[in-house]
Amino acid sequence: MATRKKAKVRKKAKRKAPVVKKKTLKVAKKPARKPVRKAAKPKAAARKPKPAMPPAAPPPPGERIGVVTHYYGNVSVAIVKLDPGVTLRVGDQIHIRGHTSDFAQRVESLQVEHAQVSEVGPQDDFGMKVKDHVREHDVVYRVK
Repeated sequence: MATRKKAKVRKKAKRKAPVVKKKTLKVAKKPARKPVRKAAKPKAAARKPKPAMPPAAPPPPGERIGVVTHYYGNVSVAIVKLDPGVTLRVGDQIHIRGHTSDFAQRVESLQVEHAQVSEVGPQDDFGMKVKDHVREHDVVYRVK
């Protein structure tokens, strides 16, 4: 049998479609209008003076006795550090004020190192049961 030569098959090159540029429509611009002048306002008479400073915060509800250093939300206990020269007893009326907290309550329980105490002295870190959520840096006041 005779051998047949295979014919070389030429692939037709794919021609790229010619890029058609879209024609942009020219929009006729509107003629510019002259601005309408308004009557001049008196500068000093019509303006209200701005307040120089924001209104003052209300005065503290009593004497400052300490600052909240930590808060345990699951048991509603605040850790408070007392200021120097201050004592706090069970039964004292306190007020806690902070950025978002502002409430008063009576001291019902005090703990130092997990031991129940009836009085804490200056520079003591102690735990105190609170009735509402407090945050670090809230200030504790004694109400008279």
